[in-house]
Amino acid sequence: MIVKPKLQIKLKDTVVPEKQTAAPVIKDIRKLTLQELQNFFVENNEKPFRAKQVYEWLWKKSATTFEQMTNLSAGLRQLLTAHFAIHAVTIAEKQLSKDGTIKVGFRLHDGNLVEGVLIPTEDRMTACISSQVGCSLTCKFCATGYMDRVRNLDPAEIYDQVVLIDRLAKENYQKPLSNIVYMGMGEPMLNYANVLKSTELITSQEGLGMAAKRLTVSTAGIAKMIRKLGDDEVRFNLALSLHAANDDKRNQIMPINESNTLEALREALKYFYQKTKNKVTFEYIIFNNFNDTIKDADELYKFCKHLPVKVNIIEYNPISEAQFTNAAEDKITKFAKYLEDKGIVVNVRRSRGKDIDAACGQLAIKERK
Repeated sequence: MIVKPKLQIKLKDTVVPEKQTAAPVIKDIRKLTLQELQNFFVENNEKPFRAKQVYEWLWKKSATTFEQMTNLSAGLRQLLTAHFAIHAVTIAEKQLSKDGTIKVGFRLHDGNLVEGVLIPTEDRMTACISSQVGCSLTCKFCATGYMDRVRNLDPAEIYDQVVLIDRLAKENYQKPLSNIVYMGMGEPMLNYANVLKSTELITSQEGLGMAAKRLTVSTAGIAKMIRKLGDDEVRFNLALSLHAANDDKRNQIMPINESNTLEALREALKYFYQKTKNKVTFEYIIFNNFNDTIKDADELYKFCKHLPVKVNIIEYNPISEAQFTNAAEDKITKFAKYLEDKGIVVNVRRSRGKDIDAACGQLAIKERK
């Protein structure tokens, strides 16, 4: 066997490129826990109580720059700036409806956009916020369902939406937010950990201090995550986007039902109620000639009677991607009365912000700027 000699390379004749050092990745400080902040200050020969000051600036005072942290020395602020960033959400666009509703386009630090809505009424100021960029579910009546899911929002990005919509409420209506609904873009139960962390930041005394009963998280119906909500004994309200109490019909408009049947959802909701004692809200859009008959109402009643619930009947808001239309007014009235006569608490919700595509089911990023 002939062994070939190894190729000899003379380094002195070879030009070795200078090694490139990657720029350090600056972490968003809001991803750190209070303990991790304390560790950072100790490692940098600073007092650990500084961490609590910074934490308060971030979550109680909603600071978006280190310069706003005026009870820290200039040196400390420079230390933070050298190691961290604050990836604050900003308002890219606002639209005002003739009924006073304000739709907001939020710009995330990576350039992605999500939408939220301020819904003012006589007795409340409600923020409708998003939990994902796009959505992986494909509900046929929802504009977001025709978008791809790009990514989950982190807790700070959800928190920022609340802060910014609260400022709009105060600026435009001289009232603070009274309610928050996770009913914007995305499926909250598919971003479970971040959604729960955001509710903690919004409700804790170290955060915004809102009452948990002022928060409602809406889901298209993922049974195992509804059970997990029960195990975690959450204090906020739960709403299920139901829209049909018949598996065949629900499969047609909400493909998630094929893997999360009504029976599975019913058992999960019973478990959730046993664990939390929180009454569940069913959201039911009445589509013309689809789910608007007394037979449909009776199927809904039979689904409702297994636990304490209330039903929100919602006016359908048309989108260009679907051919659904809203049921006639007399059908909605008869539908609601049938449920009420059976002892079900029913609210008929009228659309807000339809003229600016801010109503239920209409949120979608139509153009990226």
